[in-house]
Amino acid sequence: MSNAYFNRELSLLEFNKRVLHQAYNRSLPLLERLRFLCIFSTNLDEFFEVRVGGLVEILERNAPPTQGPDGLTQTQTLNEISLRAHELVAEQYRILNSELLPSMREQGIQVLRREDWNQEQIQYLKHIFLSDVLPVLSPIGLDPAHPFPRILNKSLNFIVRLDGKDAFGRNSGRAIVQVPRSLPHIIELPEALSINGRNFVFISSIIHFFMAEIFVGMTVMESYQFRLTRNSDIFLDEEETDDLLRAVQGELAYRQYGDEVRLEITDTCPSELEQFLLQRCEIKERDLYRINGPVNLNRYGDLFDLVKDAAHYFKPFVQAMPKLPKRTNSYFEVLQKQDILLHHPFDSFQGVVDFLREAAADPSVLAIKQTLYRTGSNSPIVDALVAAAKAGKEVTAIVELRARFDEEQNVALAERLQRFGIHVIYGVVGFKTHAKMILVARRETGKLRYYVHLGTGNYHPRTSKIYTDYGLLTSDKDIGEDVYRIFLQLSSMGKASKMEALLYAPFTLHKGMVKRIRTEREHAEQGKPARIIAKMNALYDEELVNELYAASQAGVQIDLIVRGVCQLRPGVAGLSENIRVRSIIGRFLEHHRVFYFENNGNPELFCSSADWMLRNMFHRVETCFPIKHKKIRDRILEDMQLYLADNTHAWLLQEDGSYVPCQVQEGAELVDAQAILLERWSAHAVV
Repeated sequence: MSNAYFNRELSLLEFNKRVLHQAYNRSLPLLERLRFLCIFSTNLDEFFEVRVGGLVEILERNAPPTQGPDGLTQTQTLNEISLRAHELVAEQYRILNSELLPSMREQGIQVLRREDWNQEQIQYLKHIFLSDVLPVLSPIGLDPAHPFPRILNKSLNFIVRLDGKDAFGRNSGRAIVQVPRSLPHIIELPEALSINGRNFVFISSIIHFFMAEIFVGMTVMESYQFRLTRNSDIFLDEEETDDLLRAVQGELAYRQYGDEVRLEITDTCPSELEQFLLQRCEIKERDLYRINGPVNLNRYGDLFDLVKDAAHYFKPFVQAMPKLPKRTNSYFEVLQKQDILLHHPFDSFQGVVDFLREAAADPSVLAIKQTLYRTGSNSPIVDALVAAAKAGKEVTAIVELRARFDEEQNVALAERLQRFGIHVIYGVVGFKTHAKMILVARRETGKLRYYVHLGTGNYHPRTSKIYTDYGLLTSDKDIGEDVYRIFLQLSSMGKASKMEALLYAPFTLHKGMVKRIRTEREHAEQGKPARIIAKMNALYDEELVNELYAASQAGVQIDLIVRGVCQLRPGVAGLSENIRVRSIIGRFLEHHRVFYFENNGNPELFCSSADWMLRNMFHRVETCFPIKHKKIRDRILEDMQLYLADNTHAWLLQEDGSYVPCQVQEGAELVDAQAILLERWSAHAVV
């Protein structure tokens, strides 16, 4: 039944294709289109560092080839990735060269090429090179005493062909020059030297132009940019690790020098140097990408800090603050009577910070416990926890050291928290703690009462402005006691506790989802109302997919809003004709996880930190929490219906695995779900 499933890696490339397409969208502001191009570059980097790196690692173990649910072996998957990724990279540079750069020039924004510099500009840039750039360069001449260096992951470099002998009589003919990471990627020329608007220059272009100043007395014959991507996943043998913090710190030092998985090089590089790099970097021809333009387009991201013209960006908006009733400014008093829903980015994350600050200052609060996955050490959330510890509260933080690419920040965070006497726990060996939870224990009339925040996204103020997520503040007794039990289990040892309200991975979440899908199937078979709406970042769980197929065959109407990877193949006669899958790619990154089940007129709606993926269900600590308050449940369901009506930023998954933009029917009204939510909720009040 392998034709019933899509390949995970190829599905992820399809997602990045949709992101790339946003750079073509002329209805978006100019530099927002450029931003999507940069996001695509970042996403592709991570794809090679993690997904391709993982496949290469499996093959290097010389294990027998295995097929995934889609029927492809690792080698077949890598070959197919190469074909599709090369097409995407070619398309990326077509957009840059044919669409964005000409439009930027028309708007007076030019990143000048070396051949476009005039004499005055050259003199100015030579001064910059000699004073600011040359002193931090470390060129490496390649000879027996200086063999080909271990190239730093994702660093930008030049391969240089030289002629002549240096002061010691050496003549290897080649050298490597790394572009320093300590320097900005782009600098702006003074207004007096700029022509037709504002002029910018890459630091790499300056190095390239003045390369002869580096190799004095020798002739620089030619030089070309290249960039190497390495496997960057951290491997920890947790059964052999007795100090997770030190183990992570040790592995971080090796991340920049993992196995090679991709080589990017400018397409003007001659075959001789290209083959030299392929050999020295141990890269297969399949993993070579010839670039028609600047290598590493992420460097264009520096323009966003230099060009402040509002016309080139999305219109700014003001996030709403939860407006507590006039009679009180206390979250505790409000939560004793009702729940509060926060919908980021339309609602400000400041509401969560203020809730924690009130808990830190309240003499009736005895303890605060929180999970921290991606937060950063310099965060108002962390400041509130520190203030609570200083005030004598018992504060516990579950810090996930292995949050990918945030490991270094989380190590620093853990060390800072410990300095202030906060109990820091690194979760459970073998399971990432991905749940988003805050528990506040408060003494009221001689008894303890729990106040809880549960979320679908991270406790990070910056991402809360660009990710869509739900957060629930509640004092519901069952939910509070469930969260308390989870924290107790994470910080101590013992068997899984029985939950009254929450579904909890790796114990009950998967079973709970399977049970509810089957219930919908049974209702459909009995002629009762049956409906499933599920929104998530990724769907990759063969058992859940099969349950959805069975429900579809029974007549359940299923709408899936899946931003990225989707293993399920929709619209197949006799298998999934009642399943529709759409992806929303817009201004904000769709991130919340919402699961709705019609349940024969007694609907259930859950929000969750977990996607429907094997790793989330069985290898992570996750929470899935019910929305009990009818008014809040109706509001979230209304939001989901709006996403299903979107015909502006929606892409529809086809039976063959491709996505097509949602077509606007003649005479139909344009629906932009994110824009409508922004207008509807960025000024709403909690009463």
